[in-house]
Amino acid sequence: MPRIFTHRFSVPEEAIDELGHVNNLKYLGWMQDVAIAHSSAQGWPLERYVEIGQSWVVKSHFIKYVRPAFAGETITLYTWIAGFSPRSSPRKYLFWRAADRQVLAEAETMWVFVDLKSGHPRHLPEPVRSAFEIVEDPGEILRLAHAEGHAGE
Repeated sequence: MPRIFTHRFSVPEEAIDELGHVNNLKYLGWMQDVAIAHSSAQGWPLERYVEIGQSWVVKSHFIKYVRPAFAGETITLYTWIAGFSPRSSPRKYLFWRAADRQVLAEAETMWVFVDLKSGHPRHLPEPVRSAFEIVEDPGEILRLAHAEGHAGE
């Protein structure tokens, strides 16, 4: 089970906006998709959350755009859990372009664990909490990105 989840993809043409680079909203969609994929890889697909009647919802997003991305480029998106409180968890993201070893964007989503019927926050059940390992050192992700970039040469 990966403590740092990695998703590598090629930027599709439809992700490009009228300014010729990836539209800001695409990053948000990719963040949501990779969070769901990471949760599924840890044994918690959406169906399992529905079974227990509780799941994660977004409280806030923060995205810092560093460099533009363009159609056809290969991007690696890293995501990891940065911590837990009784009812929430910050998930971080790093968008990386290995071709020139550049950070494209850094982001964070604050997820809140809620009851699906009432929408009220709930304490995070231990089976959910124990499925994810906290990554405390953000430098670990850059070291991983650089190492994977060298491995691909």
